[in-house]
Amino acid sequence: MKKAVVLLSGGLDSTTCLSVALKDGYEVYPLSFDYGQRHYKELDSAKKVVKYYNIKTHKIVKMGNVGGSALTDADVDVPDYKGTGEIPVTYVPARNIVFLSYAAGYAEVVDAEAIYIGVNSVDYSGYPDCRPEFIEAFEKVIKVGTKRGVEGNAIKIVTPLINLSKAEIIKLAYENNAPLHLTTSCYRGEEKACGVCDSCVLRLKGFKEAGIVDTIEYMK
Repeated sequence: MKKAVVLLSGGLDSTTCLSVALKDGYEVYPLSFDYGQRHYKELDSAKKVVKYYNIKTHKIVKMGNVGGSALTDADVDVPDYKGTGEIPVTYVPARNIVFLSYAAGYAEVVDAEAIYIGVNSVDYSGYPDCRPEFIEAFEKVIKVGTKRGVEGNAIKIVTPLINLSKAEIIKLAYENNAPLHLTTSCYRGEEKACGVCDSCVLRLKGFKEAGIVDTIEYMK
């Protein structure tokens, strides 16, 4: 059976991405990261999603925290949604570069032909490592920097959500029966979602436009 590593944060997008990989017929190897994020709750959600699908192998990698982001530095507040178009303080420096590097190594170990990642360049917060040009560039890195790549069997990076709106992602999740009720998106990481940070606002907007009720709890 063909295999794929799936980057799973425990959020809406990555859980939908996992559902797509399963529908595509892959034996999946979910990969999550503990990088000192204040919204550590997302790792609990990732575990629940893995359990929901009865997936046997779930690797959680504990990493050091370099700071420099509202998501990893307790001295930097998570702002409410502003929609300015600027790269926000919730950007984690080089996060997807690190995640995909680890995923490429893991893919070689488990003999996976693909890496699924739920990056999106439509309804997102403006992060540079969620754009198509970044993914294309990183695929070239994998091709020249891995054993599989130089032997002509390069690992492909699959981004099924990259050109979808948040509403379209939610509709796709429901078509695939993905457990969005187990996911979390809030950057503040409290028991209930705040409802006003970038991630919460984009999630709520997506559910409203999709005409579907979000069943997770919000403070606002």
